[in-house]
Amino acid sequence: AGLDVLLSARRVGPSGKAYGLDMTDEMLDEARANQAKAGINNVEFLKGHIEDIPLPENTVDVIISNCVINLSGNKDQVMKEALRVLKPGGRFAVSDIVLKKPLPEKAQKDVIAWTGCVAGAMLEQDYNEKLARAGFTDIEIETTRVYSFSGHEGGELLPSLSGDELKELDGTVASAFIRAIKPQPD
Repeated sequence: AGLDVLLSARRVGPSGKAYGLDMTDEMLDEARANQAKAGINNVEFLKGHIEDIPLPENTVDVIISNCVINLSGNKDQVMKEALRVLKPGGRFAVSDIVLKKPLPEKAQKDVIAWTGCVAGAMLEQDYNEKLARAGFTDIEIETTRVYSFSGHEGGELLPSLSGDELKELDGTVASAFIRAIKPQPD
């Protein structure tokens, strides 16, 4: 509902600007209502998709995101778009779910696992490769939490898997900070 964008707008101050992007009118309406309540003017909420960001090239200094990229079906395009809208020297700084090893196929196709941001997660190595292929440098993936699926929480997030299959996934899914830089031109 725009919280990260509103916090970012405060950080950049009145001479800066923060953009929020969402594909649904409902979330944009809620974000704009929160913006009005907070009295923050240096924010613009845009309707669009992360695969086709409605901003010109070289527009933003930093891209932040919290577990959104793993919901995209075209992650290579997401990385290309991020690079396109960043200014040279701009930073990609997102929090996302990453995988330490592949998920079983039935978990990858589970709708609940998709909406829970697990089924669409990439292997750490794939995340790194996609960022590099798009043109990013100084790529860092810092694991912040590794999840256990042997408890009650695992069955809710991956209901298509048995208890034994869930236990095998312990240590597979992790939260991570992913950082990268758009290089300066030579």
